Amino acid sequence: GDAAKNQVAMNPSNTVFDAKRQVRRRFDDPVVQSDMKHWPFKVVNDGCKPKVQVEYKGEIKTFYAEEISSMVLTKMKEISEAYLGKTVTNAVITVPAYFNDSQRQATKDAGTISGLNVLRIINEPTAAAIAYGLDKKVGCERNVLICHLGGGTFDVSILTIEDGIFEVKFT
Repeated sequence: GDAAKNQVAMNPSNTVFDAKRQVRRRFDDPVVQSDMKHWPFKVVNDGCKPKVQVEYKGEIKTFYAEEISSMVLTKMKEISEAYLGKTVTNAVITVPAYFNDSQRQATKDAGTISGLNVLRIINEPTAAAIAYGLDKKVGCERNVLICHLGGGTFDVSILTIEDGIFEVKFT
């Protein structure tokens, strides 16, 4: 969020982002190896799993991507509760359409660790379609092109929508 943006120029090696790109991947995964070339923070190999290494209060700390996801969700829960003035317990969490079952489960686990009751994990393109109200329009089967401009990606997905059911055909 804003705190990270404000400190990235002065402290790039301790400003972590793109954690979801590491979720349930191996250290030797080509995606992780390619991404590491562009990250200002250090990623170390821990039993074939990538861990982000940062310095916090003079100590070296390492975190799995799932732990970072949990920290982000905890912060979002706190922000939501402060804004609403009441406790937030239930959540629907979006993930990239390319996430496999293991990555989806890791995200759900991160939500649970954050104190959230994760009602559902849904694809980001599906969330975009719902936000636009495409689930409310009735009629015959429709194919929809969803363009999702993410933090570091531009994803294009084709969804089929029929009777309120969304199916990702291509991403």
